[in-house]
Amino acid sequence: MPFMKRPGDTEVMRPMRFGLLCALIVAVMAPTAVMAQRLPTSGGGKTPFPTTVSAESRKQGMADAPGIVQKAGLNCQVSDARLAGKILPDKKTGSLGGSVYEIACGPGSIGFLVQTSPSAQPAIYSCIGSNFPADMSVPASPCILPGNLDLKPAIIGLTKKSDAPCEPDRIRSIGQTPSSTLFEAACPGGGDFVVSGSVPLDTSKPATILNCLSTETSAAKCLLTDAATRLAAEDHLAQLADSGCTVKDRRYIGLLKDGTEAYEFACATGKGFIVRVTTKGTIAETLDCAKISGGGCTLIDTRTATAEQAGLYTKLAKTAGSACQVSRYAIFPAKGDKEVVELVCADGIGAIGMFPATGKGIVLDCGHALVAGYKCSLGKDDFTGLTADLRKFDKKDCTVSAVGSPLKAPDGSIRLEVACSDGLPGYMIQFADPQTPKEAVGCALAGNCVLPTNKKKS
Repeated sequence: MPFMKRPGDTEVMRPMRFGLLCALIVAVMAPTAVMAQRLPTSGGGKTPFPTTVSAESRKQGMADAPGIVQKAGLNCQVSDARLAGKILPDKKTGSLGGSVYEIACGPGSIGFLVQTSPSAQPAIYSCIGSNFPADMSVPASPCILPGNLDLKPAIIGLTKKSDAPCEPDRIRSIGQTPSSTLFEAACPGGGDFVVSGSVPLDTSKPATILNCLSTETSAAKCLLTDAATRLAAEDHLAQLADSGCTVKDRRYIGLLKDGTEAYEFACATGKGFIVRVTTKGTIAETLDCAKISGGGCTLIDTRTATAEQAGLYTKLAKTAGSACQVSRYAIFPAKGDKEVVELVCADGIGAIGMFPATGKGIVLDCGHALVAGYKCSLGKDDFTGLTADLRKFDKKDCTVSAVGSPLKAPDGSIRLEVACSDGLPGYMIQFADPQTPKEAVGCALAGNCVLPTNKKKS
């Protein structure tokens, strides 16, 4: 019978960074900056770029675009194109020159600036990078084809498809890695997020959404809102977890191994909790700071909260008929509507408390807890209750000193092996439930006894 284990609090609280985020930190390149170096403006072997679409540039663009799209491997049904300009050969750098085209790909798509060269594959840059430059102090050099002027519908379509938290109202390019096109999108309510799409950016493919709070120390840091504003925008999560909480302080913990994100909230009442949030924005779990052993919460006085919680468990134990004055505790995963808690009493003796949301709970000593599927690990074992069980079957010669692992009988009941303090063979006790022994059989007859003093002597 497997024992229930408490979740490791450090595992719950430990933020991690996914491989994608690591890539952002080390590999972000700024396509807008790159294009600023490559797109000619005037002089220096460059010809000036027009700011309006001439019939001649569109004719040349439409003639060349299908071949460019095919060569570049773009998923683009060309709806409009123009020759944006030419880069003349430069003997000093060894550049053979090239041409820059702007291409529009129809409704729902985001167009491109494509630089061609006689000696290399076309270099492709999304119009997001040119229309919404990463450096917001630099004037944009936008794509100017009519189909590329309003990118908002395509951007909203992409973010919706990717389960973004909102329809963004502001956009800023971040850059591009060899495999990701990155841009920041801000929500009307104050939050923002990073969108990581394909390269070249294809709006028919879902993108990955990253919380801007997770990129604070990376090259993909968000700039459209400040950290305090975007964190305050998550206060609605506290309301989802506890409608009575007026948020006093909040903290972003990070991305967790299971793909959820963790936040800590401190309420005006002094209560605090940690919430795990799914990628859909729903609450996966709420952890009361007073019930988290080993730390994890930093925004409230956990010592006071822990002492108050220990007092509550003492009261619940008393209602259940136990005299345990709780000094320490640790939480097991809930079992139905019951809260399951390992208790350590003032005398150091351990126990397991099972407290329902309403009504009277039970407190099991560490021996009977094994029958229920729980193993004590914090306090001292007390087998007085198992000794009393033996007395019910007139087994007066044994004071229980050790127990084995519980075994499941064919009828579904649990058998628990016990050893005796005098070193003589012990017994196998069968239970109908954790508090009701059915039978006690000597190990010589029961079989399956494995404790050292219970094995048959050869």
